[in-house]
Order: sequence, then C-alpha cells, then structure tokens
Amino acid sequence: MKFNLEGLTVYFPYEYIYPEQYRYMLELKRSLDARGHCLLEMPTGTGKTITLLSLITSYQLAHKEVGKLIYCTRTVPEMEKVLSELSELVSYRSQHLPQGAGSILALGLSSRKNLCVHPRVAEEGSRESVDAGCRRLTASWVRERAAERRGGGGGGGAGGEAGGSADGGGGGAGGGGGDGGGGGVGDIELCEFYEGHERAGAEALMPPGVYTLSDLRDFGRKKGWCPYFLARRMLGLANVVVYSYQYMLDPKVSQLVSRELERECSPPPTSVHHPDPT
Repeated sequence: MKFNLEGLTVYFPYEYIYPEQYRYMLELKRSLDARGHCLLEMPTGTGKTITLLSLITSYQLAHKEVGKLIYCTRTVPEMEKVLSELSELVSYRSQHLPQGAGSILALGLSSRKNLCVHPRVAEEGSRESVDAGCRRLTASWVRERAAERRGGGGGGGAGGEAGGSADGGGGGAGGGGGDGGGGGVGDIELCEFYEGHERAGAEALMPPGVYTLSDLRDFGRKKGWCPYFLARRMLGLANVVVYSYQYMLDPKVSQLVSRELERECSPPPTSVHHPDPT
C-alpha cells in the first residue's frame, strides 16, 4: 500500500498496516523532521523491521539531503533477514515509481570469514584463521616483494596494508591466489581477488540493488574483486548499511568502519536489536 503520513508518501509492501506500525512510523517521522533522537519499542511480531525500513527509505526518497540508514543487528541471520525484507520493499516500490527512480544501494557488512571467496582461505574455519590466511596474501610487505619480483612497482594499494580489520582481526577477504594466475609472482602467493579490486581502483563500484552477504560473494567472484574490501569501499555510497551493532559500539571496530560514515549519518537512524548486556 501507498499512503500519506503528514505529507510524506510512504511505500509499505503489504495491504494492511497495524495500528502499532502506523504509530511507530509517525513518531519516527517526527523525530527525523526534528533531526533529533528517538527511542521506540514495538511488541514482538508486529513487524518493526519492515515498518522502520518503509518509513526511512520513503523519507530518504522525499528528502535527498538525508543521510544513510545504518541498521544494526545482533547476528548474521538477522542481518540477512533485514536485507531480504528490504529487497521485497524495493521490489514493491519499483512498481509505483518511474523506471530508475528511487534506486537504492543497500548492503550488509560482516567479517572476512563471511565474505572471503578465496577457495583455500575461506575454508580455514575460524575467523582468526581466515584473517591470518588473508594477511599472508594481502599484507603490504608481501605485495611489495611481489612488485619487486615483477621489476618494481606499487606496494600496499589504495588501503595500504590490507590488515586493518573491521572486526578486530587482520587481513583481507580473498580470491584464488597462486603462481601466475593473476594473484602471485614466483613463489610469492597473492590474493587475485584483492589484486583485482586494487587494479580496478575507482572503477570498483556496485550498481544499485540490495546485496546480502551471498550476493556480495557472488558479485565479487563474477567481477574478480574482493567482496570484503568492495563492501567497505561502497559504505560511503550506500543508502542503507546493515551490520553488527559491534561495528557501531565497539571502539576498536568503529574506529575502522563507522568513522567513515560519521559525516554521512548525523544523527544516524539506527536500530539495535537485543545487544548483549556486556
């Protein structure tokens, strides 16, 4: 359904809206109008996720100056559920808007373990092992040695060493490395997906759409780009970013990721679902 809420056209992908959802939207809209803070609660099972997504994406559509939505979740399955509901909402909106109007770029950001596509490193098991395996292929000193073997050239790429970890670990997401396959030089193995991402430079972009973690991995494999570093690069361009609340609340992590979004989201409309009481 499409309805007017105090002058705002709201796109809601269902034929019926609960009174609780309508009141939630109303209070959220008024908070956004005032550019203030709000603390809202809805009963379990009343559809708060789609309510929030519908209101804020409709608000973004009407107010181009509004920053991105940062939606925080506790678990990866919750993240995927949010992106799935957003995908349905975007599909519904496309039926009521001119072609190309109101396009959205939305993505989930998670650890390298969940985004790595390197056929060997991705099978390492633990997050720490994946981080370590990735560092062995993407560290700046490794890439510098490979460049010297080629006869000179660049070092650590756009991000310097690929060891800055958004989840507290080290290393980068990967693609298949190896000798001569675009990812290695002689006995120095590099990650060909990370190298492909670095070679693409400013051309490493994603078209509008809603990308789950699986979508990111598939897109990275298709383009030959590292999904993890591609997702981090696209944070500044995305309309909606879904990630763990730790990326917002943990100082070690937020310094690497969330600080890139501070100018874009002041104040950021954020939903935190059941953070651990620690």
